[in-house]
Amino acid sequence: MEKKKKHLIVVAGPTAVGKTAMAIKLAKHYRAEIISADSRQFYKEMTIGTAKPTEEELADVPHHFVNNISIHVKNYSAGKYEFEVLEFLEKYFKKNDIALMVGGSGLFINAVCSGFDKFENTDEEQIQTARKFLNQQPLTWLQSELQRLDPEYFNEVDQKNPVRLIRALEIIFTTGKKYSEQRIGKKIERPFNIIKIGLDMPREFLYERINKRVDTMIEVGLQEEVENLYIHKKLHTLNTVGYSELFDFMEDKISRQDAIALIKQNSRNYAKRQMTWFKKDSGIGWFLPEDEEGIEAYINAKIEAANN
Repeated sequence: MEKKKKHLIVVAGPTAVGKTAMAIKLAKHYRAEIISADSRQFYKEMTIGTAKPTEEELADVPHHFVNNISIHVKNYSAGKYEFEVLEFLEKYFKKNDIALMVGGSGLFINAVCSGFDKFENTDEEQIQTARKFLNQQPLTWLQSELQRLDPEYFNEVDQKNPVRLIRALEIIFTTGKKYSEQRIGKKIERPFNIIKIGLDMPREFLYERINKRVDTMIEVGLQEEVENLYIHKKLHTLNTVGYSELFDFMEDKISRQDAIALIKQNSRNYAKRQMTWFKKDSGIGWFLPEDEEGIEAYINAKIEAANN
């Protein structure tokens, strides 16, 4: 008797588009659990600024890879995430047929769906030397250096995320080749079927949602969260949208009003880069976030096709 197919449903899209709400609806419908693929939601200490699911949402459907590591963990990579998620799914699929993955971190989604790129350099000492040097550089230096050495990757990476910038530069420094050229590897076939859903909406509506979300974050205590983390501000993990702008306000570099405006602007820029990344994936079926019926019909057809 042939083994029953297992399915991983991926819900991707830009920040604030409504991925969490849709994932919870789908998880309930398919009696599935949710794996977060939002690299900022892994960190226990960052909650409001990362738009984590609420306590009610986390209680509504089991979530995994949310609050699973500390900001003090160094170099939590997409490769490490790939290993941990595949290990989790191996156990999970023994009892369940469908899992949901939701998030906007394209690199982490790709790691699980297609395999993480294996690069040429295996000299760990050389890599550690490069990493140590890069960890000491300010974000502006990392940005300009990556833009100079690999403009293709620079245009699609989250430019405010030093972990991603350092990872790319470390590969460039130790192999002498562009990161963008090396990361186009052969897709690894997984022992489960992958169904990718993308959520999108007209840009003006998305930007309005982003702006409103930032206002809500401020109302529910983002500034207080950032103040509590100020002592750790030099950690690369905290050099991210929603945190770095308020750190600048706390240091009197900009006004509070300007900090909030910058969070909105940087969040909109991030959404634009996310869409650039996801639109390159021809395997994603795109829907409006309110089209639950259409999404379920699409998923059901994909499951049926894989099972036959």
